[in-house]
Amino acid sequence: MLSWLKDNVAAARDKLTTEVTKFKNQRFMDAMTANCALIAAASGGVSSEEKQKMAAFISQSPELKVFNMTDVIKSFNSHCEKFEFDFQIGQAEALKVMSKIKNDPGAGRLLVRVGCAIGASDGDFDAEEKAACRLVCAELGLNPADFDL
Repeated sequence: MLSWLKDNVAAARDKLTTEVTKFKNQRFMDAMTANCALIAAASGGVSSEEKQKMAAFISQSPELKVFNMTDVIKSFNSHCEKFEFDFQIGQAEALKVMSKIKNDPGAGRLLVRVGCAIGASDGDFDAEEKAACRLVCAELGLNPADFDL
C-alpha cells in the first residue's frame, strides 16, 4: 500500500475524495475518527503533537474535507480521550465504532485505505501503525494483504 501511495498520490487522493463523499454520514465519520485515533495511539499513546498532526492532516486532507471539521475534531478528540484513559479501552471502543460499518465492505475498505494514508502521512508508516491497520482489517473481516499489510 505504501509503495502504491507513493507512486499514485494524486490519483489516490482523488479516488479517496470521491469514495469518502459516497460515505458521507455520521456512522462513517465516527468510524474514520476512531480509526485516526487508533493509528495515532498505535505507537505508544496519543501525544499533543500527534493530536495536532492528526487534526492538521484531517483539516488539510482533500479527501476528508467533505466532513464538518468541527464535528471531525470533536469526534477525534473524544476517541483520543479514551486512549489516554486506557489504551485497551480506547482500542476496544474504537473497534466497536468501526465494526458498525462491517456490513458495508466498500466503506470498510475505504476506512482501511484512509488509515494507511494517515499512517503514512508523516513519511513513516511504522510497524505499530501497520499493526493497527491489520487489526482494523480483522475487525472488518478484510484481508490485510489486499492493502499490502
